Amino acid sequence: MSKIKIYFYSFFLYLLNHFFFYIPSHSLRILVMKLFKVRLGRKNTIRVYIKMLKPSSVIIGNECSINQKVLLDGRGAELIIGNFVDIGYETNIWTLEHDPHSDTHDVKAGKVIIEDYVWIASGVTVLPGVTIGKGAVVAAGSVVTKDVLSMNIVGGVPAKIIGERRSGLNYSPA
Repeated sequence: MSKIKIYFYSFFLYLLNHFFFYIPSHSLRILVMKLFKVRLGRKNTIRVYIKMLKPSSVIIGNECSINQKVLLDGRGAELIIGNFVDIGYETNIWTLEHDPHSDTHDVKAGKVIIEDYVWIASGVTVLPGVTIGKGAVVAAGSVVTKDVLSMNIVGGVPAKIIGERRSGLNYSPA
């Protein structure tokens, strides 16, 4: 990609994250996300003040609720969010991080998959390469470093199993 294209892409990404996502019109935010090639399902609720890094690598299913100040990072790999997912306030989902074992501060990347009916509470951090299984719940303030099995409830730093969900998963958070 040429330097001019990189400059314009960076400028428009800045506008997306610091202007369009601050506009109180939900419909306009959805329209702008589609212009930035975010693959969006139907009937999603996307709150204000979210941030996206490389929006074209973010896929959001149907009837999801993404709350304020959520960061969705698609720089390292795809970030796939299933259907009926609820992501709480100030959650960060990363597909790219620095390798702590690298002498040269290299980065490592990994696809993040959040399956259907997942509930991620507020203040959660999800690291690259993680899959959160169908119906799982991640407690507030947790750091998810490993895969979470379906219907498990996890919490803590790092997140560990603290329970099992017994819901019939027949709802829409949007």
